[in-house]
Amino acid sequence: MLTRAEQEARETKVLAPWAARAASSRGRAHPEGEHPYRTAFQRDRDRIVHCDAFRRLEYKTQVFVNHEGDHYRTRLTHTMEVAQIARTLARALSLNEDLAEAIALAHDIGHTPFGHAGEATLDDLLAADGGFEHNRQGLRVVERLERRYPGFEGLNLTGEVREAFAAHRTAYDHPDRKSALEESSRAPGRAHAGAPPGERPTLEAQVVAAADSVAYDSHDLDDGLRSGLLEERALDRVALWRRAAEAVAPAADGLDADMRRAQTVRALINLQVSDLVEATEARLAGRGVRSLEDVRAASEALVAPGEAVRAEKRELESHLMAHFYRHYRVCRMANKARGFVEAVFGELARHPDALPPAVRERAEADGLPRAIADYVAGMTDRYCQDTYIRLFQPFEGM
Repeated sequence: MLTRAEQEARETKVLAPWAARAASSRGRAHPEGEHPYRTAFQRDRDRIVHCDAFRRLEYKTQVFVNHEGDHYRTRLTHTMEVAQIARTLARALSLNEDLAEAIALAHDIGHTPFGHAGEATLDDLLAADGGFEHNRQGLRVVERLERRYPGFEGLNLTGEVREAFAAHRTAYDHPDRKSALEESSRAPGRAHAGAPPGERPTLEAQVVAAADSVAYDSHDLDDGLRSGLLEERALDRVALWRRAAEAVAPAADGLDADMRRAQTVRALINLQVSDLVEATEARLAGRGVRSLEDVRAASEALVAPGEAVRAEKRELESHLMAHFYRHYRVCRMANKARGFVEAVFGELARHPDALPPAVRERAEADGLPRAIADYVAGMTDRYCQDTYIRLFQPFEGM
């Protein structure tokens, strides 16, 4: 039998001095007794996996809407891939794998139906009411909207997991802005739950942001090639893809196109993960980091690619943006998604009596626009389309 206390003792012995430790967590907003066999971060992970918002990720868009193909990533499969990469990075850097996994599993829990098209639409609709951003919405989900425990709203997660929502940044969170590789490496953390203003999040949170970027670059590229929207010949001009393809080339004879693509994407992930580990180790040593306090006081993100791979990732991201995310077929579906979200939101705003009772109750405290945004953001792609049909389809026979 391995008790929680013994696991915490093992963390103290095995983890790097700058890793987060469950025994010294900043704790929960609502005090709870400890579990005999699970650490605080393990309980966070389990609460996330069992909540409604996490399960709905299965039917939320990554790039392709669910009905467009069985093998394209959904928001759930993307989340699982981020968690896998984050655990690999955390283990290689002697960080807290349980915390990294919990943050990774929660990082997209505030996403809307239809991916970034849905998010951008809600942001426009709420322009006069504070806007909408999926990281802030994720924090709202785990602090208020999930209702599973009698003593408090939300999931009552530890401060280390909650602070990660506000600190999380990737180039794909705000695709119209310049690469978040630059933004996140320079800017100190915003004020966020569980941490004072201007303080960096844990290395585990930074690992998840880096893993998210690796997953986007690699797996969206894989889906783009599978769909035929991206051409492999054009990617030969992209340095990072070319390096991955060259790594596979000696063993590529006799492989069919699908197998070669899968092996090249695998090599692309390995290149980025290996670079992240090496660059982060060098950065920790070069900045004289000795503790978690040093991590929080750092003037820049410490988990980030090396300069060469950073430039190559920027080139790859630009190629994906120009030739995949802005492909006319992706834009066509995004425009259709925007129409669904705008119509459903507008109709519910005009007729709030059509909202479920729990949403109307929340509107009394938070205002009608925010309550409708919570409701719409929680929808899956399928449920949003079904709601549109229920609201606008004429009665049969008319």
